[in-house]
Amino acid sequence: QVQLVESGGGLVQPGVSLRLSCAVSDSIFSRYTMAWYRQAPGKQREWVARITTGGNTNYADSVRDRFTISRDTAKNIVYLQMNSLKPEDTAVYYCNRDYRVNTPWRWGQGTQITVSS
Repeated sequence: QVQLVESGGGLVQPGVSLRLSCAVSDSIFSRYTMAWYRQAPGKQREWVARITTGGNTNYADSVRDRFTISRDTAKNIVYLQMNSLKPEDTAVYYCNRDYRVNTPWRWGQGTQITVSS
């Protein structure tokens, strides 16, 4: 069973940057398109960004030009660089396989981002 461990969250002010990490327990992750998702209070989980095995990326309109997804296959880690954070980015962030390509693995615990002045 693949395990996903997200980290790097916190309480930050608007405009700052954070980098999230997602450690994947199995190198099998290198075979899959990976994605970041987020779930804000009272809302459904939403897709944020994806990265293919070849490094191609796509972003939700709400984060394009502010967030950057990347992956380190040697370390089994997926990153999400988040710049110019806004209060509406407040959510629990998760990584997993991209749902458009594969059924997600069991979800990790996520990492909380709170953007507030």
